[in-house]
Amino acid sequence: MSKNKMIIMLIGIVTLLLAACGNQSGSRNPASLTLNEGDNPATSKQASYKKLFQRSLFLGDSITEGLSYHDVLNEENVLAGAGKTAQFALEDVEELVKRKPEYIFIQLGSDDILWPTDNPKEYSLSYYAQLIDEIAGKLPDAAITLLSVTPVTAEAESSEPRYLNIGEYNEGVKELAAEKQVGFFDLSPIVADHTELYDTDGIHFQAEYYPILLDFLKDKLGYGINTK
Repeated sequence: MSKNKMIIMLIGIVTLLLAACGNQSGSRNPASLTLNEGDNPATSKQASYKKLFQRSLFLGDSITEGLSYHDVLNEENVLAGAGKTAQFALEDVEELVKRKPEYIFIQLGSDDILWPTDNPKEYSLSYYAQLIDEIAGKLPDAAITLLSVTPVTAEAESSEPRYLNIGEYNEGVKELAAEKQVGFFDLSPIVADHTELYDTDGIHFQAEYYPILLDFLKDKLGYGINTK
C-alpha cells in the first residue's frame, strides 16, 4: 500500500471516529442533566411549604427563627429572633402589620420564663395579652394561633431548672388563647415523637423538625395542599 493511500485511510478512520463521538454526545439532551426544582422531591416539598404558608407569618424567638434560618420558609414569613419575649415582640407589631399576613402564628415564652422577675409567667402573659390585642386591633381579619413553648431535654432542665416551668407556662398560654378567642396548638406531642431532632443544646431543633411542625399545622388547619 502506497504512503498516500495509507494517509487517506487514516484520515477516513479518524473522521468516522469523530463522527461517532459527535452522534453519541448529540443523543444526550443537555437539558436532561439539569435538575429542575420539581425533579428533586426535597426541593419540591420545600417549595410547597413556602407556597402553602405564603400568606402566613410566624412571630417568635430563636426556636421560631429556625423556620427561615433553615430555609424552610421565606424570611418575609418569619419575624423572630434570639431573646425575643412577649414584651419585646410588641416592637414588631408595626412590621408585622406591614406584611399583612392572613394567618399569624405566635410562639413565645422560651425566653420569657427565664426573665429575672418575681413572677415571669404573670409578667410575660400580661405583655402577651397586649400583643394579641394590638395585632387583632390592626389586623382584625387575620387568624391568630398561639403555639406552646416546646419542651426541652432532661439535660437542659438540669442545666436550667427554670425550664421545669414550661408546662405551667403553656397552661397560661392556653387560657390566654381561650380568653382572647384565638387558636392554640400544643406542640409537645410532635416533639415527643421526634426527640432525635433536638439540637445539641437540648432546646433548639435541627432543620428536619420544621417540616414536621408545618405538616402538623397544615393538618390541624386543614390546608388544602399536599406537601408530600
